[in-house]
Amino acid sequence: MEQLSQQMAFILELDKLKAVYRQTTVKDDNNRHENSAEHSWHIATMAHVLYAYASEPVDIHRVTMMLLIHDIVEIDAGDTFAFATQQVLDGQEKKELKAVDRLFGLLPENQCQQMKALWLEFEHAQTADSRFAKAMDRILPLLQNMANNGGSWTKHNIRKSQAVERNRYLETAAPHLWKYALEQIELAAEKGWLLEG
Repeated sequence: MEQLSQQMAFILELDKLKAVYRQTTVKDDNNRHENSAEHSWHIATMAHVLYAYASEPVDIHRVTMMLLIHDIVEIDAGDTFAFATQQVLDGQEKKELKAVDRLFGLLPENQCQQMKALWLEFEHAQTADSRFAKAMDRILPLLQNMANNGGSWTKHNIRKSQAVERNRYLETAAPHLWKYALEQIELAAEKGWLLEG
C-alpha cells in the first residue's frame, strides 16, 4: 500500500507541469503560451511518427518515455528559454538536478532510480535513444515557429546561426530531418523571422 501511495503522490505532482509555461505559443489557441505538459505530449507523439528517420536503431518506447519525463523537473526549476545566456542555462542545470531528486524521490526506490537514469540519459545524449529524443525536442519548436510566422524567434530576435546550432542534434541523429530543418531555417531567414548571422 505504501508503494501505491508513493506512486499516486508522484502522479498528482505531475499535474503541476500543466502550469509551467514556455516561450512557444499555440497558434490555434489565440497564441497563448504552450505549457510543458503539452510540449512533452507533442514531442512524444512526433517521435512515434518520425522514428523511421533515426540514423541508428532506436527503442521508440524508451525514447517516448524520455520525452514524457524530460521536462518534469520544470515543476520545481521552471522553464528556461532555449536561447537564454549560458549563465542562465548553467544556473538552470543546478536547479534541475535538485528537482530530479525531489520529484523522482516521490516514487518507490526502484522506480525513482529508473526515472533518474532515463532523465540523465536524455540530458547527456550519448546513446542512440537519447540522441534521437534530444533531436525531437529540438525540431518541434522549429516547426511551431515556422507555422507561426517566426513565433518566439521573431519575438526574441534570434539569429539564423542560433537556430542552426540549436537543431544540430539532427545532423547525426536524423540526417534527413537535419536537411529539412536547414531548409526551414533558410526560409525563415528569407522571410525575416530569423536575423542573418
